[in-house]
Amino acid sequence: MSERRPGRWPVSNPVDLDQAETDEQGAQHLALVAEQARFHVTLGAIRADLEAQPSDVCRRAAVRRWHNAITNIADELGQQLRATG
Repeated sequence: MSERRPGRWPVSNPVDLDQAETDEQGAQHLALVAEQARFHVTLGAIRADLEAQPSDVCRRAAVRRWHNAITNIADELGQQLRATG
């Protein structure tokens, strides 16, 4: 039983995380992870706000506020994109 099983320590060839930032594939992976993290943090904040509402009526009003805020941001960014061309 002296043979190391997969997923066990010590790892004979560890990944150099600093090097991962310098190669293109590593940079793409880090960008994807950052995008996913941003999405989940934002969604978590929205969920926490909705869970904090005391009633279903308040929750629906909060949903409308979030929806309107997101729509307004999207419209604003669309106008900026069209203006800069």
